[in-house]
Amino acid sequence: MQNGKIGVTTENIFPVIKKFLYSDHEIFLRELVSNAVDATQKIKTLSSIGEFKGDLGDLTIHVALDKEKRTLTISDEGVGMTADEIDRYINQIAFSGAEEFMEKYKNQAIIGHFGLGFYSAFMVSDKVEIRTQSYKEDAPTMVWTCEGSPEFTMVEAPAEEKRRRGTDIILYLSEDSAEFADESRIRSMLKKYCRFLPIPIAFGKTKEWKDGKYVDTDKDDIINDTNPLWTRKPGDITEEQYKQFYRELYPMNDDPLFYIHLNIDYPFHLTGILYFPKIHNNFEIQKNKIQLYCNQVYVTDSVEGIVPEFLTLLHGVIDSPDIPLNVSRSYLQSDSNVKKISSYITRKVADRLQELFNTMRPEYESKWDDLKVFIQYGIVTDEKFAEKAMNFMLLKNTEGKYFTMAEYDTLVKENQTDKNNTLIYLYTNDVTEKYSFVEAARNKGYDVLVMNGQLDGHFVNWYENKHQDCRFVRVDSDVVDKLIQKEQPHSMSLSSAQQELMRPVFEAQLPVDDKIHYSISFEALDSKDAPVVITQNEYMRRMKEMAAMGGGMSQFYSQMPDNFTIAVNGNHPLVIDILGEVEKEYGDKLKSITKKIDAARSEQALLDEKVKAKKEADLSAEEKSELEAANQKVDTLVNERNNRLKEIGSKNQLVKQLIDLALLSNGMLKGENLNTFIR
Repeated sequence: MQNGKIGVTTENIFPVIKKFLYSDHEIFLRELVSNAVDATQKIKTLSSIGEFKGDLGDLTIHVALDKEKRTLTISDEGVGMTADEIDRYINQIAFSGAEEFMEKYKNQAIIGHFGLGFYSAFMVSDKVEIRTQSYKEDAPTMVWTCEGSPEFTMVEAPAEEKRRRGTDIILYLSEDSAEFADESRIRSMLKKYCRFLPIPIAFGKTKEWKDGKYVDTDKDDIINDTNPLWTRKPGDITEEQYKQFYRELYPMNDDPLFYIHLNIDYPFHLTGILYFPKIHNNFEIQKNKIQLYCNQVYVTDSVEGIVPEFLTLLHGVIDSPDIPLNVSRSYLQSDSNVKKISSYITRKVADRLQELFNTMRPEYESKWDDLKVFIQYGIVTDEKFAEKAMNFMLLKNTEGKYFTMAEYDTLVKENQTDKNNTLIYLYTNDVTEKYSFVEAARNKGYDVLVMNGQLDGHFVNWYENKHQDCRFVRVDSDVVDKLIQKEQPHSMSLSSAQQELMRPVFEAQLPVDDKIHYSISFEALDSKDAPVVITQNEYMRRMKEMAAMGGGMSQFYSQMPDNFTIAVNGNHPLVIDILGEVEKEYGDKLKSITKKIDAARSEQALLDEKVKAKKEADLSAEEKSELEAANQKVDTLVNERNNRLKEIGSKNQLVKQLIDLALLSNGMLKGENLNTFIR
């Protein structure tokens, strides 16, 4: 019998282990089963090169739970260990002290260093026992025991207790880890961490329905797939097998749009299958759906830093022995291999999408509406991907036709280039709701795109920044004649003085809404165009939309009201008629007060001209008083006239109905106002 101390120079190694591993204490099972897999693969290797000449037998790893004794046992038929090997691999943890150790590895998980994978067992155990039989002839079965302190015992088992080749790790679970004495908990952990390990892992027996209940059979319940799909050659896998594998990984999801099979040997090893999932609603996006493996051992599903950001939206698996199994995220993000892997995955995804577009364009187009969010996310966040993606990034117009950016430029360049030689892409976010605007643009011979995706706003901003000679303009952002500025605008029937009279008339009928600000503008449109159109400024609307998605300056813009412009067609016969009605209603007093306003403004202009060469600080008290009096006189007269015009306008049903019609065509006339309009 041997008594001894584990080879560390500090007594508090076990508190250190527990402190480091507490946040993820499930991981002990992964570590112990992985060790068993390693031992099993070693015996297979030794057998293949002739160093072990015995019968390999059944190499299944068994995990057994005894609820009453509160023990968990992991058994393998691997190489086993001699006393010397136990001493080397288990007893000697080669570092000088806990404090130095913690400082050195403060940014890394410590499991996996210096044999500490095995020591993760002490996170959940009061005592751990190893019973092991080396494959080497004449080696005795060794029993090693430790109760969570540096002291251990190691003895040879009696001849009658000699174990078959391999190792049993027996965990005597601590009281505060009693949760791991639950069969369903262990099964779910095995499914999570060991689902694709390359050696069969048995946990209990399979069950069958007998005499009205499920009973155990004699057959081991193998919980893992030792030959998962990503380890096979793509040419040997059918389309249905790819889909079936996805259903097994994500049983509640719809079938994926596309898949990409990754397989590379140089300059690093990487295999895997990535799927483009179908996203149903606005940003139903979770970035923890790609599972990362190292030699079929589950590592994590938080792959930011390993996979390019935009591809964290994808689902599937990545397996690489070149990604360290037990290190921190900050280490991964600075690791050169990981950076190469990230670049490779980006290139491979771009190449696969280009191939799908080139060879299966009709199918690619049919899935574009679902695929678009991934492509656009990649374009706006990854420059290298963006360069390739512009060849298979599609635009869809209101007729349901799809175009690459280059194809669309060719289609619209002649008719949709403005007087400044800027190419204008017209678009709508809702064909039905903005039908009148879309139709007005079509009647001008323009083509209109549909852009209603989650990331269309981000893509538009990105594209405009990259291409200064083009602009995206939503069809409801201005009157149709001003969407694409041409050389010959219409002349305005209303003079500036008449527009000034009509402004308060229309303002009197503006809807009252704390969340929306309306302003009046007069536009020189075709007399056959609508008398009133409601538009929304492109820039402010984009800022509001970006703010709603948490974009830059979100706090500032999110608190601002929506801004809409009531654009009055100054050439429409009804608007001209309203002017006549207002002048008639106001009567002779209108001419009288207008003359007074004109005279007051002339006096104001003369005073301004007189003092324009002086700074305000140089004005005399008399000059200041004269200016203030002149300004006040103009304001008083204009307010008097405007108040009377608003009074007249508030009773003008035609003005109200024109504004209501414009609101109705925008889907903005609702509730009581809609009911009143219909009545």
